[in-house]
This record gives sequence, structure tokens and C-alpha cells, in this order.
Amino acid sequence: MASVCFYFQVHQPQRLRHYNIFDRGDNYLDDYKNAEICRKVANKCYLPANKLMLELIRKHKRKFRISYSITGVLLEQLERFAPEVLTTFKQLADTGCVEFLGETYHHSLAFLYSKDEFIEQVKAHRQTIKQLFGQTPRIFRNTELIYNNGLPPIIDQIGGFDAIIAEGADHILGYRNANFVYRPPTSTKLKLLLKNYRLSDDIAFRFSNRDWSQWPLTADKFASWINAVNGCGNVVNLFMDYETFGEHQWEDTGIFNFLRHLPQAILRHPDNNFKTPSEVIRTYPPVDTVDVPYTISWADIERDLSAWRGNSMQENALAELYRLEGKVKNTENAGLIDIWRRLQTSDHFYYMCTKWFADGDVHKYFNHYNSPYDAYINFMNVLDNLDRSCSEAILKKPQRIYELSAERQSKTSNDNVVNSLCFSERT
Repeated sequence: MASVCFYFQVHQPQRLRHYNIFDRGDNYLDDYKNAEICRKVANKCYLPANKLMLELIRKHKRKFRISYSITGVLLEQLERFAPEVLTTFKQLADTGCVEFLGETYHHSLAFLYSKDEFIEQVKAHRQTIKQLFGQTPRIFRNTELIYNNGLPPIIDQIGGFDAIIAEGADHILGYRNANFVYRPPTSTKLKLLLKNYRLSDDIAFRFSNRDWSQWPLTADKFASWINAVNGCGNVVNLFMDYETFGEHQWEDTGIFNFLRHLPQAILRHPDNNFKTPSEVIRTYPPVDTVDVPYTISWADIERDLSAWRGNSMQENALAELYRLEGKVKNTENAGLIDIWRRLQTSDHFYYMCTKWFADGDVHKYFNHYNSPYDAYINFMNVLDNLDRSCSEAILKKPQRIYELSAERQSKTSNDNVVNSLCFSERT
């Protein structure tokens, strides 16, 4: 039996406007650029892909099943700039063939820097998914599939999750393969679903590469590779960015036509089917434990953190950002806390990456800065202004506390007068 488990990451960051050292005020986001890109991706990817997914679910009588993880920062942008996309995601949710996963609301690296902040964001995201789609996520995926043995105990602490999705990196699997369900050594409850990165990347990255030995990739050819898993695996986890369809791989590459014919080609084999992540872990028991003592991700060739923490600019920006946690939360100012959380989105640090060569085209995609250094300077200018705003807010707190105390004393005094009058009338 070979079950195909499709999971799509759906995310667009809220980009910062050009902000120099002399700027003041909290107008940090580039709403024009964010709206432009959101609508562009909606028209090229989200709307046509969602329409096709609905068609495939109906055509194959609910045998075609998929899953999504949609970040909170994108959901907010869809509500503002492309509400019709949210409507189509809700239609997909109503089919009963689509599962929505949990993650950090702001697509952040909080797991690496602040346990408390990480937990708050996971809970916020879960609540949002429940409100929008009527599902409470049972499967967790961390930002960019960042994972190590320390993640399962925290997910256990949050509660409500049955499994975690992670990268099926060769150096953590050893002689094993990603086509089975596993379990972490640090949790007795959770299961692990590991990405089959070779087959996933055949679609996500190699599909339109005419120099690839397997080009052109047809649905029948890909289905034959799925069929080959029978006897040496239970599940093929195909995890990728949703923007693969129509944005990373443009429509004229044939990517939508490939997707249109893929379910039929896979289901032609009697032992094949499609399952959501929750259905996979209910069907197949774990076969072994996978130990991940150091951090992995699904990014780049290295499958590590170097895309976000590979140089001193990134390290400094992250350190300074999370150094502000206590200060910004101490302000008790919802607006400042909200901005601080938006600055945690991992893309801000991805733009500062100086890795090029094989990964260069990936790092430049959707990057609105001229250089990694420009990205760093702009981010630090915003962060410096936020720091200053927090200091000003904290200085005002004692005065506000005094004012509140005076208001309470005045109210108490007035209440005493009223009570005294009431007592006088009764006597």
C-alpha cells in the first residue's frame, strides 16, 4: 500500500517599507507592495489551484485528499486584499477532504528563541484556523519544518496535537527512508511524518528544468515512482510550497495540467490512495524512532538553519529582536506587541541571507531588497524605532498607573458618598 499525503505550505510575509534612520512613527509595513504581491499570487496560484483542487476532489468522489498550513500573516492579507481566496479555502474545508495544520501564527523562529512566545503563537494560530475553517489542527508543522528533539515535548505541553511534520533528511534517517510513520524519542504520544524530499522536489523545483534527465515530468511517470514504493513503504509525503503551482512553476510549464491528471494516474494502481496527515497516522503505526539531536529544516541543500542564521547580520538581527521580548511585553501595549511579532516572520531574515550558488535563485525570489545588507539595515532601523517606542511607552506607564489609581480612588469616594446617602435615606 502506498498512500500519498499532500501537504502545502501557504505563506506570504508582510514586507517592510523602506525605513531609514531618520524616520519616526509606527508605519512600518509596505501595504502597497504587500497588496500587489498578495493579489498577484492569488491570481497566479491560489485561485486557479484551489479551483482545480475542488474539481479533483469532486471528480474522484472524495478519494483525492490534501492538507494545508496557512500562516496567520497571510490569512490577514487575504482578508484585506483577496477575500475571494479565503472563500475558496472555506469551500475546500467544507468538502471534508482537506485538513488544516497548525503552526506559528507569524511564521516565526520563536521555537529557537522563546518557548513562551512560541506557545502563544501556536495557540493563536490554532484559534484562527478554528474560527475560519471550523477545524482544530491536530497535526503540527513548525516554520520551514524546523525540528529537533526539543520540539515534541513543547508540542505535548501545548496539547491537542497527534503528530509533527518534519524534513526527511538523509543524515537523520541513515539506512531508513521517509516512507514510513516514525516517532520521536522525546514523546510517547506524538508521531512523525517525514517529507520525501526527492519526489517533492521533483515537482517543486525540477518540474520545468529542461536540463533534468527526467524532463518532461508527466503524471504517468510520477505515478510509476509512487507505485515503486509499494513493498518498501506505507506513505509518500509530498510536502511543498503551494506557490509551486502557477508562481514558482508558471502555468505555461504545464504544472496545472500535470496536477489535473496526477490523481487519476496514481489511483489507477489498486494499492494506492490519498490520505490527509491525520488519516495517515491513524492507518499506519510507527515503525521506529527517529533521533534528531541537532536542528534540521527543509531549506536549501544543507537542510539546516543557515538560510536564517548563516551570517553575522542575521544572528545580530535575531538576537536584538528577541532581546526586546521582555521590554515590549512590559509595555502592555497591544500595538507594539503586534508589530514586534510581525518582525519575527522568518522571511525578514531570509532576505539577509548571503548564500548564493545553487540556492541563489530561491533566496532572490520575492526579495524586494537590492542586497542582504539593505535588508539588514532596513530591519534594524525599524527595530531601533520600535525599541524607542517601547521605552517611551514604559515611561508613560507610571503616570497611567497613577491616573488609574486616582480614578479608582475618586470612584470609591463617590461610591462611599452614594452609600452614605442611601443609608441616610433608609434610617
